[in-house]
Amino acid sequence: MDSKREAGDVVPAADIGVREASVAGTKSGWLRYLAILGPGIITGASDDDPSGIATYSLAGAAYGFSTLWTAIVTLPLMSTVQFLCAKIGLVTGKGLAGVLRERHPRWVVLALVGALGIANTINAGADIGAIAAAVNLFVPVKAVALVLPIGFIIVSLQIWGSYKVAASVFKWLALSLLAYIGAAVLAHPSIRDVIVGAFVPSIHFDSGYLATLVAIFGTTISPYMFFWQATQEVEEDVSAGRRYLWQRRGTTSAEIRYAAVDVNAGMLFSNVVMFAIILATAATLFQHGVHHIDTAAQAAQALEPIAGRFSGELLAIGLIGTGFLAVPILTASTAYAISEAVGWKHGLDETPGRAPRFYAVLAASAIVGMQVNLMGISPIAMLFWTAVINGFLAPVLLVFIMLISNDKKVMGERRIGPLANGLGWAATILMAAAAIAFVATSV
Repeated sequence: MDSKREAGDVVPAADIGVREASVAGTKSGWLRYLAILGPGIITGASDDDPSGIATYSLAGAAYGFSTLWTAIVTLPLMSTVQFLCAKIGLVTGKGLAGVLRERHPRWVVLALVGALGIANTINAGADIGAIAAAVNLFVPVKAVALVLPIGFIIVSLQIWGSYKVAASVFKWLALSLLAYIGAAVLAHPSIRDVIVGAFVPSIHFDSGYLATLVAIFGTTISPYMFFWQATQEVEEDVSAGRRYLWQRRGTTSAEIRYAAVDVNAGMLFSNVVMFAIILATAATLFQHGVHHIDTAAQAAQALEPIAGRFSGELLAIGLIGTGFLAVPILTASTAYAISEAVGWKHGLDETPGRAPRFYAVLAASAIVGMQVNLMGISPIAMLFWTAVINGFLAPVLLVFIMLISNDKKVMGERRIGPLANGLGWAATILMAAAAIAFVATSV
């Protein structure tokens, strides 16, 4: 049967976007704004996963307020990059790996998604361990005994849930990150130190500080977010009934504007939380001589005697919430990227029977991640060095994203303008420079 007849009365994305349709009958300004928020806010919240929390906590504890400026510098860059990824998904109706597969040799795409999968799997395993450690602060059960139950719960929800359910849960879990803003307030930081740290960049040319910068950039402008952002835009269309590529291909100017609002809100939220975590640990741990931590949960414990019981509990609650948000996104982004790269049926709206290889990759990523977590390696080391690996992978992927965004054959009249070009290439250069500087000082 012809796919256009099968599609019924579904309106193509080129005529009206998902966000555009959702706000069409909404008159209230706040309700319209909330209806616009979706993929961008979820992606932004997932950026502050336990890997990010550990990296930001380590930065604050080791170097005080001197890394606060990174939250401000990375905001416009990550907003631009994520918007470009969203735009690629909206215009092409495909995920990033699917577009790369059309434009570049198979081995190049497989190498990129392979590296992504390795980093995501280690990251997911360490994040599960971080959730278990945070739960252990409230429940007298050894963290190692909680790893398998937590991993099983996450995988089960992904396999037997739907994209709509997952997206709804992700939005609510994003609110858990507000706990870090509360912890920053309870830390009672010096306003002068905060202002200097935020607006007077301080750079030290030693391997430890540069490794921290690479880790911050790597976990802030993170490769899995590129793939997830584009894929979510596609899944929003699929969830609206646009199961065929011809229905999803193309977008409207209004939808692009709404996507920009969504992405900017998500990235602003992400960086405010990042700023709060560095601030809270700098004002407490660093100021009291605690310059080394082994886990993000340990950072929460260390805060209690300094900033009060509730500050530590807030950090632990945020760690649990963002972990349950980030792990399924990490494993799903791996499954999406690999499935798109090799042409398998994929999607969280598909059943395991219709997309068995997609769900097999998703489950395998979580299972291997749990095994890595049980190997006795320091969680903070896994999280930190995963961020460093992402710091090296990101500039390579950014080059491909910028080339796609400027490719008339792919983007048509939706190619990016001078401002987005400038910020996008600036992000690419910054990520490459940080990685090169780290290698140079290490050698």
